[in-house]
Amino acid sequence: MKQEKLFYRMLVLLGIIFLFTYCDSNFVEYDNIPPDAPTGVETFVGDNLVEIQWEDNRERDVAGYNVYYSDSYWGDYELIGNTDNNYFVDYDAVNGELYYYGIAAYDFDGNESELSYDKIYGVARPEGLNQAIFDYLRFPDNSGYDFDEYLVVPFDANDNDQSADFFFENFEGTYYLNVWDDTDIQDMGFTESFLNVTYAPIDGWVPIVEGENVKYTEVEVGHTYVVWTWDNHYAKVRVNAILGERIIFDWAYQLLEGEPMLKTNRNSDKRNSLPNAVIKN
Repeated sequence: MKQEKLFYRMLVLLGIIFLFTYCDSNFVEYDNIPPDAPTGVETFVGDNLVEIQWEDNRERDVAGYNVYYSDSYWGDYELIGNTDNNYFVDYDAVNGELYYYGIAAYDFDGNESELSYDKIYGVARPEGLNQAIFDYLRFPDNSGYDFDEYLVVPFDANDNDQSADFFFENFEGTYYLNVWDDTDIQDMGFTESFLNVTYAPIDGWVPIVEGENVKYTEVEVGHTYVVWTWDNHYAKVRVNAILGERIIFDWAYQLLEGEPMLKTNRNSDKRNSLPNAVIKN
């Protein structure tokens, strides 16, 4: 009788062990908690592209990120892609168009976070490499550059088709970048690439000297210069080489007026007449 009770007790114990073992091996815990919204979002613009970067989420179950864009910060955001990295390149960005971006993290259970809270936008812009212009004192018709038309122009060009935004000068072996008095220029110092300068400065522009009609800065190889044009656009120029009568440079030009965040009352409709000659004291 005792042996029979012991047998039944052993049988019940084995059943309990089997039951809990079976349940543990087949029980799936469902996660319905979404990840945190990504932070540290920033953009870098190029020619018909915007690169978006952000900080990695710290949750272990994050599987990837969805990237959204909108034409306005408070507008409807449309999914444009996803990635398991902490960066994404929007190759469909159109030069001169402003796009707001939002990033959402998602986990392996399909839970998606809220969109990132950073107010981030990008405006792709055109660029050019290894462009040359010549000394205006010797080659006046090929000494200026018009960013809006992507053209080499005369240093004093100013009509409906072309207008010189800056021009080059070799004055007795000293080299200058010149702009007319309705334009601004600033030397941003040495850079490895013109991509190192991401925003135009707010102040620090070269002042006009009394009695002169141009602003100018000495030009050095490897330096990047920002130009604030007469019609309220910004551009940047990195000088790759100085070859006596000419310079070789890379450039980028922002098509969106006033970007980035430059407040001005400049007239962007029509440029005033330019002088017939450069005046320097």
